[in-house]
Amino acid sequence: MSTILITGARGFIGGALARAMSAKHAVVCLSRGDADVDGTACVRGDFTRPEDLHGLDPHHFDAVLHLAGANALDGEAACLAVNVQGTYGLLRHLIVGDCRKFVLASSIAATGMQSTRFRPLSVPIDDEHPCLDRHGYGFSKFMMEQLIRYLSRQDDSLDFICIRLGVIIPDGDRRQPTRPGPVPEWTVGHLSFMYLSDAVECFRLATQAAPKPGARIMNAVGADVCVEPGVGEVLRSWYPDATGKLDLKYYERPDRRRASVFDIRRVEQEIGFVPKRSLVD
Repeated sequence: MSTILITGARGFIGGALARAMSAKHAVVCLSRGDADVDGTACVRGDFTRPEDLHGLDPHHFDAVLHLAGANALDGEAACLAVNVQGTYGLLRHLIVGDCRKFVLASSIAATGMQSTRFRPLSVPIDDEHPCLDRHGYGFSKFMMEQLIRYLSRQDDSLDFICIRLGVIIPDGDRRQPTRPGPVPEWTVGHLSFMYLSDAVECFRLATQAAPKPGARIMNAVGADVCVEPGVGEVLRSWYPDATGKLDLKYYERPDRRRASVFDIRRVEQEIGFVPKRSLVD
């Protein structure tokens, strides 16, 4: 049985993931408080504190699922300190401990979509869309992605998968359709929901995927969008100044009117993940 380290197991996604993974793996949760997940072991500690990481030393980890981090409400300085510098310390410690597989939670905010001034360069937005962030959180996630690329260049035995997650909602949640109007904060985040069970499955598949040295970054959002009348009409209303620059022909086909605003083909090709739950009634 392989041993998996999960950070952020007290969180919405991390807790569900720890429960799911503990069925077939020995799961260790690193948490500042009791993770309180049946069937798992808990190491008390803050992953940003080097002295706390030594609590992990008795374990050998076959894979790490890194979900803990600062969020947009924590501010720019905290996001950079935790999501970049803290993640660097965690990964370095585990690499020295001979772990070779790492799955990290990034965010579609790495594109910069948090700002009402955001304009995607193309749609569907691909996995390598550059960072246009103005607020700090998305930039910190983008820098975390660059960090794993840097580490993978140093050691070609390391396997990094970074998942650019959309907005994760409970399985029973139903969304009100997004309609044309003024561009909102978090812009395309309103078109990028995914159910919790799908997020858990995505991380499970990433963890169990065959080793592949290097750093891979993949979008993971729902396959469809709760929107009226269609994605193209909403994007046209949000970005009238981009008319002629942003090609919306992709959404003109009837079967694509509610298709994802992010390109999710790579996550299927690389790890076999396809969202199972539809956001459209």
